[in-house]
Amino acid sequence: MADVSSDPQLRQLAGATVLVTGGGGLVGSRIVAQLAAAGASPLVLDRFDAYPHPVRDRFEVDRYAAEVVLGDVRERATVNWLARRADFVVHAAAYADVAACTRRPDIAFASNVHGTQVLLDAVLDSAVKRMVFVSSASVYGDGIPAADGPSRFTEDQPLDPISVYANTKVWAEHQVRLLLAGTGTEHAIVRYFSVYGNPQVPKPHSHSWMVPWMAMSAHTGQPIRLNGGGRQVRDMVHVEDIARATILALVSDQMAGRTVNVGTGVPTSVREIAELIADHYPGAEFITTPMPAGDPRGGYADTRRAADLLGWQPGIPLDDGIDRYVAWLKATPEAVPDWFTTPTSAALAA
Repeated sequence: MADVSSDPQLRQLAGATVLVTGGGGLVGSRIVAQLAAAGASPLVLDRFDAYPHPVRDRFEVDRYAAEVVLGDVRERATVNWLARRADFVVHAAAYADVAACTRRPDIAFASNVHGTQVLLDAVLDSAVKRMVFVSSASVYGDGIPAADGPSRFTEDQPLDPISVYANTKVWAEHQVRLLLAGTGTEHAIVRYFSVYGNPQVPKPHSHSWMVPWMAMSAHTGQPIRLNGGGRQVRDMVHVEDIARATILALVSDQMAGRTVNVGTGVPTSVREIAELIADHYPGAEFITTPMPAGDPRGGYADTRRAADLLGWQPGIPLDDGIDRYVAWLKATPEAVPDWFTTPTSAALAA
């Protein structure tokens, strides 16, 4: 876990109560762990149903949270009760899977749009000092084509979502700004690029979480799938770095009312990521599969604003992060879900 206990920027979190919606997921649980290390008391609201296999113990949310509430962000009474107890809020709860949102836009709307509105209503009726909304680089779509290489995404460029998931994030960003600007509650928005890192595990019927998909495929003797041949570009940012940027956004004076990219600024093709993983598994094979709907060509983050406003820069380079993930997987083989090794597991990635 990133060392946040000695960071002077985070001292005002000591003794503070922070509500983390979606705090039981991979990113949310890392945020909760770092908040606890900074001396805060994290309150977690989560449904714990994002995966068909158990991950609550794997993500260790109960170890670090002051309180865990099993519930839905759309449950108005529960959300009001938690918001009234909070000094700060991190809104990470979402139907956070591009493929799943494409299949079920109704669920995406209910969770990502209606759920965000319920939380905003509660925050407006509370003494919350600042709310950080977790958004995504998917709001940029394919971005502005670059003649000399991958697209670089800057916070002020036009947004062009090409998936249902991205569209829900664009709406929520605008709603957070509209409703909280000029109120007693400050807001900040963080746009995550491609998150990875242990103890991440894949979901069936999803092309998200490419590092665990690829690593677990190689680990179990299955070929590594390259959707579209792996030509897409991603900016891979380790979950521990993501979590630290998020809690900095809670307290940085300059972040009030601002939006920042959370990425490394380093473009990497999906094939290059696969090759880094394959280096750990001699004999690993690749297969080319069709490009999924809503999967962007991708690009990389302009990170200057994150450095200026948060004083943040990523600390874990991709090769180190891949090494850590594979070492964790080899030491924790039971992390591979049972469904992953069934004969139909390849189809479940589509």
